[in-house]
Amino acid sequence: MRTLAFQMPDRGSGGPSGPRIRVGRPSRRARTLLMTAGVLVVLAMLFVMFSGFWTDWLWYRSVDYSSVFTKTLWTKTGLFAVFGLLMAVAVGFNIWLAHRLRPPLSAMSLEQQSLDRYRMALAPYKKWVLLGITALVGLISGASAAGQWRTWLMWVNGVPFGSKDPQFHKDISFYAFDLPFYRFLLSFGFAAAILSLLAAALVHYLYGGLRVTTPGARATAQATGHLSVLLGLFVALKAVAYWLDRYGLAVKSGDFKSTDSWTGLKYVDANAYLPAKTILFIIAIICALLFFATIWRRTWQLPVIGFGLMVLSAILIGGLYPALVQKFQVAPNEQAKETPYIKKNIEATRKAYDIDDSEVRDYSGTSKADNEKLRDAADTTASMRLLDPNVVSPTFQQKQQVRGYYQFPATLDVDRYKQDGKEQDTVVGLREINTSGIPEKNWINEHFKYTHGFGMVAAKGTSVDKDGSPAFTEKDLPPEGNLGKYQGRIYYGEKTTQYSIVGGPQKELDYADDNGEKTYTYKADSGVNLSNPVNRAAYAVNFNEPQILYSGAIGEGSRILYNRTPKERVEAVAPWLTIDGDPYPAVVDGRIKWIVDAYTTSNGYPYSSRTTLGDTTQDSLTDGQRSVVAQQNRVNYIRNSVKATVDAYTGKVDMYQWDKKDPVLKTWMKAFPDTVKPKSAISGDLMDHLRYPQDLFKVQRDLLQTYHVTSPSQFYSGSERWQVPDDPTHKGNAVPPYYLSMKMPDQKSQQFQLTTTFNPNKRETLGAFMAVDAEARSGDYGKIRILRLPPNTTVAGPSQVQSKFNSDPVIADKINILKRGDSEVEYGNLLTVPLEGGLLYVEPVYVRGAGTNYPRMRKVLVAYNERIAFEDSLDQALNKVFDTEGRDEGGERTGPGDQDQDKEKTPSDSSVKEALQDAQSAWDKSEKAREKGDWEEYGKQQDALEEALRKAAEAEQKAGAGSGSGGKNGSSDKNESGGDG
Repeated sequence: MRTLAFQMPDRGSGGPSGPRIRVGRPSRRARTLLMTAGVLVVLAMLFVMFSGFWTDWLWYRSVDYSSVFTKTLWTKTGLFAVFGLLMAVAVGFNIWLAHRLRPPLSAMSLEQQSLDRYRMALAPYKKWVLLGITALVGLISGASAAGQWRTWLMWVNGVPFGSKDPQFHKDISFYAFDLPFYRFLLSFGFAAAILSLLAAALVHYLYGGLRVTTPGARATAQATGHLSVLLGLFVALKAVAYWLDRYGLAVKSGDFKSTDSWTGLKYVDANAYLPAKTILFIIAIICALLFFATIWRRTWQLPVIGFGLMVLSAILIGGLYPALVQKFQVAPNEQAKETPYIKKNIEATRKAYDIDDSEVRDYSGTSKADNEKLRDAADTTASMRLLDPNVVSPTFQQKQQVRGYYQFPATLDVDRYKQDGKEQDTVVGLREINTSGIPEKNWINEHFKYTHGFGMVAAKGTSVDKDGSPAFTEKDLPPEGNLGKYQGRIYYGEKTTQYSIVGGPQKELDYADDNGEKTYTYKADSGVNLSNPVNRAAYAVNFNEPQILYSGAIGEGSRILYNRTPKERVEAVAPWLTIDGDPYPAVVDGRIKWIVDAYTTSNGYPYSSRTTLGDTTQDSLTDGQRSVVAQQNRVNYIRNSVKATVDAYTGKVDMYQWDKKDPVLKTWMKAFPDTVKPKSAISGDLMDHLRYPQDLFKVQRDLLQTYHVTSPSQFYSGSERWQVPDDPTHKGNAVPPYYLSMKMPDQKSQQFQLTTTFNPNKRETLGAFMAVDAEARSGDYGKIRILRLPPNTTVAGPSQVQSKFNSDPVIADKINILKRGDSEVEYGNLLTVPLEGGLLYVEPVYVRGAGTNYPRMRKVLVAYNERIAFEDSLDQALNKVFDTEGRDEGGERTGPGDQDQDKEKTPSDSSVKEALQDAQSAWDKSEKAREKGDWEEYGKQQDALEEALRKAAEAEQKAGAGSGSGGKNGSSDKNESGGDG
């Protein structure tokens, strides 16, 4: 049968002729207006884009980290240009080649006739279509590649770890720095091959090189050769993927027995998947060569057969064979088969999370010491922090807010300051600006007048004053106390989330006192100068606030402050770091500085199990503000490699190299030189306030639930697995770790430590106690000590202790009394302290009066073994638990850190008289309240009466006992006088 052919109509301009319809053209004036409007719109869009770039540059320059901005910008630009151009060239070249290889004649068929109109419509615009398609794929690919700037910089600047993986014996840096970049190149190659293949096939089909319904050959020789080469490239890339997958097995995650984050090879991976990947690599290479051979053979038969064999091999060798190995070799004797791989996983995980040096020792959980020894040990083992930073924030707010436009964070911080020459745990908080409390809200007040907070407020952590409120060591406005002179203005803080414009003609409110409001003008060089009209216009666009452009409140010297929270400032200048969720303030070298812990992380440490930072760092105190800022949420390597500070007045960011051995930090310091200062640059005053970070500790304790064991058999069985208990006072949330000055059984003196407890898996008894040395100056800084209780222990865990407190009938009655008059009872942190073989639990109890609306510490709960006490002070509670109630007590509600000073006080008759006077006063006031029917006041005065009578009885007892036999002080006096008094 004869086939008719026709000339391909892609070079002609013909088409059906017909009458032309004239459309009226716009007038010259209308065209001018439209053109002007278009130009203005384009200029406006360009300026909006420019303003974002320009303000970013100005901000980085203002904080002296312009090198971070430029390095990041040029890296992104380079990746965008190179990979965008490569993709555009690859796709554009294949479109051009497919068009060039089109047949001059095409079979006369319905299929080709239907394509005629598309070829004719496309003919005049072929070059523009080619440019448009290549530009589009180039832009998309370039933007995607620019997002890989971290991967590129780590590959270019990577330094060796100095240790190798146990399977392939490659340096860890290959998996952490090289393999991610190779995978990116591979994914880019796949994208280029697939897009080129699709584009070429479409062009070949459009111009007759490929035919679907036309009789005869389905493809021309030219189309066959072109497409076979592209398919060959795709299969060759698949071969490379199989080869890289071999190494990927070392960082592959999956479920395995006692952990769902297992990473690394198992028996089936090493003995089935690994050889399967190698075989598939060889098959893919052969298949790719068969596709390339199609250029000469002009037939699809062999490559199609080869590709089918490759797919079948992938199913049989890559899927079925490993399943058979797992079922018939591993499952019958899994523990023996997996033991070598479990051992590798344990060793790698412990090393990657820096828990390989954790010290685990057995601890009985019960004590044989006598009561007197236990009572003495309670004074020296720990300084019990009775002031709970999570509870007393409203008290700080009530007593030290001063004005409604100040605020304290919901959870305060724990630090160390010297009191009477002795270091003491201290609860601190900054009086930050609260724009929602501004009396009259308007743009000037919010951004020009109320610009900063003022002063640090600090209180003893181990004691409260006589009415249960914090014993402040730094307070009031202007600040006064033990911290000395320091720059107290707070322009940068956790609550400072909006911009302020300072330093210009508009005066700021500094603070208010009895003499009225004090004004101030910002004097630092922080922020960006707004004297330049271009800067003002850029910020007016960036903040969507036109008043910035024309406001008379902005003039010579005006500077705009933004990005003002410590976490966002550190994250901005070091976008490769993960930021701890709890920055804390400290007075350092006469200035308030925020101390920010930062981490380097990796997701490519072979055999190390993965964790999710957002989940493992959550506890009962974590909120949106205290959440970790993670560059990658899923990690299997972490180091607290950087300590950073943010000056609360100037906003200056300083970063210090804390971990000198960390190869990830060394890589980033190589990529961004001169951004991180050496550890030697840390001042002595700053070193006094550095501590072990909470988020790292929480990650480590999460891993130590499983990886405290080093025996593969125990790991496999899961019999020794622990769990972090729920916070007994915040059900459903993990108990937070607590900072506490204490000593572990192997330590001779108290150290500032971060502590937590574990329960055995699915039980509420105590499984272990864990502490890490958090004192930066300590030679044991970062050392993890774990006290492991016997597996069959009946020692109560935190939830059981809290339940015992709540269910005791005597305590329950006293709690009900405290709740009179709509008062609320709040439980503070339940502290756990190892004591002479047993466990001591201490929990302050706060009462929030209906009239005061802020908590005050009224009672202390103590438990040791089966004994519990609920008393007015820690001294009394310890004395009762240890049956040493004849010992002296101070007048303040104290913890052991303050007891030595308090016990030096000698009671006298005057104290008895004073107590009785207080009792009479309370009685008179209660009677007046009863007559008025004010039962809330009556209840308060009855409490005061009871307290005064108790103190009178104690004072009388001490006065009668004299100074010779009262306790420790009595013993001391006896030794000094040589007699018994």
